Amino acid sequence: MDAADQIRDANRAWAEAHFAGSAPRTPARHLVVVTCMDSRIDVFGAFGLTNGQAHIVRNAGGLITEDVLRSIALSQRKLGTVDVVIVQHTDCGMHHFDDPAFRRELAEQTGVAPHWDVVGFDDVDASVRRQVQAVAESPWLAAAGGVAGFVYDVDTGLLRQVEVIANPT
Repeated sequence: MDAADQIRDANRAWAEAHFAGSAPRTPARHLVVVTCMDSRIDVFGAFGLTNGQAHIVRNAGGLITEDVLRSIALSQRKLGTVDVVIVQHTDCGMHHFDDPAFRRELAEQTGVAPHWDVVGFDDVDASVRRQVQAVAESPWLAAAGGVAGFVYDVDTGLLRQVEVIANPT
């Protein structure tokens, strides 16, 4: 059985046992969560969310990229969210990541250099602060909400608050 078959079968079983109907388009908690794509993070369970409560944006490192800013702007301006929470984590693959070496590797193996960066970080707390600041300073995002940053510990499942900016201007 290939991955698509496994996903389809798992979805069918889940839908029959658990799907309670569609949720409203506007997240009930008016919240956007930006976090890492790491499979050890159960976003809904660890952050106390259920379906329909928040928009979830995931990428490598939980970094605020141009695409993430685009997603947050759409979420806030067209879909009713207000607050943004950024969650990075311990033992992340982006910790001490060598972007220039990775870009060279891709170019050497494929003959095409990527047009995007894969910026890593050396200090997760400092990185969370930079991501929070990037959201707070974005001219496209709604100033009415707050921006909070956390570090999720993959060994304990606990969040540690690093930064909060209430109603950035």
